[in-house]
Amino acid sequence: MTRGDQGHSWGWSDLPQSFRQEQIDLVQAGINSWEALRDLDDRQLSRLVRSGRSSPRNLNRLRGIATLVCELDLAPQDAALLMHAGIASRRALADCTPEQLVRQTGRLQRSLGINRPGSVDLPRAQAWIHQARQLRN
Repeated sequence: MTRGDQGHSWGWSDLPQSFRQEQIDLVQAGINSWEALRDLDDRQLSRLVRSGRSSPRNLNRLRGIATLVCELDLAPQDAALLMHAGIASRRALADCTPEQLVRQTGRLQRSLGINRPGSVDLPRAQAWIHQARQLRN
Protein backbone atom coordinates (compact mmCIF):
# COMPACT_ATOMS: atom_id res chain seq x y z
CA MET A 1 0.00 0.00 0.00
CA THR A 2 1.37 3.41 -0.90
CA ARG A 3 1.14 6.54 1.16
CA GLY A 4 -1.51 7.63 -1.36
CA ASP A 5 -3.83 4.96 0.04
CA GLN A 6 -3.16 5.95 3.63
CA GLY A 7 -3.40 9.71 3.28
CA HIS A 8 -0.90 12.46 2.63
CA SER A 9 0.77 14.70 5.13
CA TRP A 10 0.84 17.68 2.77
CA GLY A 11 -1.64 20.39 3.56
CA TRP A 12 -3.38 23.10 1.61
CA SER A 13 -0.73 25.52 2.88
CA ASP A 14 1.56 23.96 0.26
CA LEU A 15 -0.59 25.34 -2.57
CA PRO A 16 0.80 28.16 -4.69
CA GLN A 17 -0.70 31.62 -4.24
CA SER A 18 -2.50 31.27 -7.58
CA PHE A 19 -4.79 28.73 -5.88
CA ARG A 20 -5.54 30.89 -2.83
CA GLN A 21 -9.28 31.23 -3.54
CA GLU A 22 -9.61 27.52 -4.29
CA GLN A 23 -7.90 26.77 -0.98
CA ILE A 24 -10.46 28.90 0.87
CA ASP A 25 -13.39 27.26 -0.92
CA LEU A 26 -12.03 23.74 -0.36
CA VAL A 27 -11.60 24.35 3.37
CA GLN A 28 -15.08 25.87 3.64
CA ALA A 29 -16.53 22.83 1.85
CA GLY A 30 -14.79 20.47 4.28
CA ILE A 31 -12.44 19.06 1.64
CA ASN A 32 -9.23 18.67 3.57
CA SER A 33 -7.20 15.99 1.82
CA TRP A 34 -5.79 15.23 -1.59
CA GLU A 35 -7.87 12.04 -1.63
CA ALA A 36 -11.11 13.96 -1.04
CA LEU A 37 -10.24 16.41 -3.81
CA ARG A 38 -9.31 13.61 -6.21
CA ASP A 39 -12.65 11.90 -5.59
CA LEU A 40 -14.79 14.93 -6.47
CA ASP A 41 -16.83 14.46 -9.63
CA ASP A 42 -17.60 17.18 -12.17
CA ARG A 43 -20.96 17.98 -10.57
CA GLN A 44 -19.35 18.51 -7.18
CA LEU A 45 -16.66 20.73 -8.72
CA SER A 46 -19.37 22.80 -10.43
CA ARG A 47 -21.16 23.19 -7.12
CA LEU A 48 -17.93 24.45 -5.54
CA VAL A 49 -17.50 26.99 -8.33
CA ARG A 50 -21.06 28.26 -7.91
CA SER A 51 -20.86 28.51 -4.13
CA GLY A 52 -17.48 30.24 -3.91
CA ARG A 53 -14.99 32.27 -5.88
CA SER A 54 -12.97 29.39 -7.35
CA SER A 55 -12.37 29.13 -11.06
CA PRO A 56 -13.37 25.90 -12.83
CA ARG A 57 -9.97 25.82 -14.52
CA ASN A 58 -8.05 25.98 -11.24
CA LEU A 59 -10.27 23.40 -9.53
CA ASN A 60 -9.80 21.00 -12.45
CA ARG A 61 -6.05 21.54 -12.30
CA LEU A 62 -6.05 20.89 -8.57
CA ARG A 63 -8.07 17.70 -9.05
CA GLY A 64 -5.52 16.57 -11.65
CA ILE A 65 -2.68 17.35 -9.26
CA ALA A 66 -4.53 15.46 -6.51
CA THR A 67 -4.86 12.45 -8.80
CA LEU A 68 -1.11 12.40 -9.47
CA VAL A 69 -0.34 12.91 -5.76
CA CYS A 70 -2.58 10.02 -4.75
CA GLU A 71 -1.89 7.56 -7.55
CA LEU A 72 1.86 8.03 -7.79
CA ASP A 73 2.64 9.16 -4.24
CA LEU A 74 4.22 12.38 -5.52
CA ALA A 75 4.77 15.59 -3.60
CA PRO A 76 2.21 18.22 -4.67
CA GLN A 77 4.98 20.37 -6.15
CA ASP A 78 6.17 17.48 -8.33
CA ALA A 79 2.61 16.66 -9.41
CA ALA A 80 2.02 20.32 -10.29
CA LEU A 81 5.24 20.39 -12.33
CA LEU A 82 4.12 17.33 -14.30
CA MET A 83 0.63 18.76 -14.82
CA HIS A 84 1.91 22.08 -16.10
CA ALA A 85 4.48 20.33 -18.31
CA GLY A 86 1.61 18.57 -20.08
CA ILE A 87 1.80 15.25 -18.28
CA ALA A 88 -1.58 15.25 -16.60
CA SER A 89 -2.21 11.57 -15.93
CA ARG A 90 -0.58 8.36 -14.86
CA ARG A 91 -1.05 7.03 -18.39
CA ALA A 92 0.67 10.05 -19.96
CA LEU A 93 3.59 9.58 -17.58
CA ALA A 94 3.78 5.86 -18.35
CA ASP A 95 3.96 6.67 -22.06
CA CYS A 96 6.94 9.05 -21.63
CA THR A 97 10.58 8.21 -21.95
CA PRO A 98 12.86 9.50 -19.17
CA GLU A 99 14.59 11.80 -21.64
CA GLN A 100 11.27 13.23 -22.82
CA LEU A 101 10.15 13.82 -19.23
CA VAL A 102 13.38 15.61 -18.31
CA ARG A 103 13.15 17.71 -21.49
CA GLN A 104 9.49 18.70 -20.95
CA THR A 105 9.85 19.61 -17.29
CA GLY A 106 13.15 21.39 -17.92
CA ARG A 107 11.61 23.42 -20.73
CA LEU A 108 8.74 24.46 -18.46
CA GLN A 109 11.08 25.45 -15.65
CA ARG A 110 13.25 27.50 -17.98
CA SER A 111 10.23 29.28 -19.46
CA LEU A 112 9.04 30.13 -15.95
CA GLY A 113 12.52 31.23 -14.87
CA ILE A 114 12.76 28.61 -12.14
CA ASN A 115 16.36 28.04 -11.15
CA ARG A 116 16.16 24.61 -9.55
CA PRO A 117 18.69 22.64 -11.54
CA GLY A 118 18.05 18.95 -11.77
CA SER A 119 14.68 18.95 -10.05
CA VAL A 120 13.74 16.18 -12.50
CA ASP A 121 16.86 14.31 -13.47
CA LEU A 122 17.06 11.02 -15.36
CA PRO A 123 17.01 8.74 -12.28
CA ARG A 124 13.98 10.53 -10.85
CA ALA A 125 12.22 10.48 -14.24
CA GLN A 126 12.94 6.76 -14.59
CA ALA A 127 11.53 6.06 -11.13
CA TRP A 128 8.32 8.01 -11.76
CA ILE A 129 7.80 6.36 -15.16
CA HIS A 130 8.51 2.91 -13.72
CA GLN A 131 5.96 3.49 -10.98
CA ALA A 132 3.34 4.71 -13.48
CA ARG A 133 3.94 1.68 -15.70
CA GLN A 134 3.64 -0.72 -12.78
CA LEU A 135 0.30 0.78 -11.84
CA ARG A 136 -0.86 0.52 -15.46
CA ASN A 137 -0.33 -3.27 -15.50
